[in-house]
Amino acid sequence: MTRHKHDPRSALTAAMRGLLTRIERAGHPPPHALAPARAREAYEKSAGVLDVAPASLARVEDLQIPARDGHLLPARLFAPSLPSQGDLPVLLYFHGGGFTIGSVATHERLTRRLAELSGGAVLSVDYRLAPEWKFPTAVEDAWDSLAWLRGQGPALGLDTARLAVGGDSAGGTLAITTALAARDAGWPLALQLLFYPGCIGHQDSESHRRYAQGFLLESADISYFFGHYLRGPQDRDDWRFAPLGGRDERGHTRDLDGVAPAWLGLAECDPLVDEGVAFADHLRMAGVAVDLEIYAGVVHGFIQFGRAIEQARQAHADAARVLRQAWGL
Repeated sequence: MTRHKHDPRSALTAAMRGLLTRIERAGHPPPHALAPARAREAYEKSAGVLDVAPASLARVEDLQIPARDGHLLPARLFAPSLPSQGDLPVLLYFHGGGFTIGSVATHERLTRRLAELSGGAVLSVDYRLAPEWKFPTAVEDAWDSLAWLRGQGPALGLDTARLAVGGDSAGGTLAITTALAARDAGWPLALQLLFYPGCIGHQDSESHRRYAQGFLLESADISYFFGHYLRGPQDRDDWRFAPLGGRDERGHTRDLDGVAPAWLGLAECDPLVDEGVAFADHLRMAGVAVDLEIYAGVVHGFIQFGRAIEQARQAHADAARVLRQAWGL
């Protein structure tokens, strides 16, 4: 990966640099300057502004998934065909937002697009958010969603023998921990589809320093999100928050042997890029099939900028291609 020692912003594409300039000129307060409820509202209003037009699909269905404590998790199923036309493989998707903001609605254009391009179904889940729900509630909601989908999928016209998990950013972290838990339970998965996932417990990599300010997701935002989500410093070393290097209740790091194959789509100019590369390397060392794409000159969150950023549309197509391959479509 290219290193830009003097001016990190010189690595940005012209389109990405122009978009960041327009965002800065708009003067909207960053997430860390707002209370969580206000940050969520602001994100809900802005999330679709630069995204691709919503794909028209044959089936969009609102569902409720019971969590272990009886709480009902809202979810939305997107599919390009009706159940009568045959069972579809399915991607269980967890949205990004630092475990604090984001929703099925903020990521609907992305999940619609993945269903349209892949030919499979996508089930997007509204797991519970911080600070109202601290770690590990989101992890448990993600696992409960997978368990529910395995049981209820056939009745919904879904082929749970071809089941993938995926997500972006914090949602990518949830997908990784869910895939590891599925490996432990003996539940086979077709794929982990990961857009710039969080993988480490301490944000001390070189890319966290290089892209700390001026690249949309700033270090102050990361500290804000994790400050709301985590119960205390000890949670940073829990494998369910830090799948790369985190430890379980016995003090052991989690090995990656036998976990589902993975596709990682990373942004070059992203604080999280180094940990994504490191996670891909560790998967390969464990003998896990990995497909890694680093999209040059773009920032964290770029996959939701499809109207303005060419790399976003390419990432959608790449992710859909890998899903089709994993599903045998």
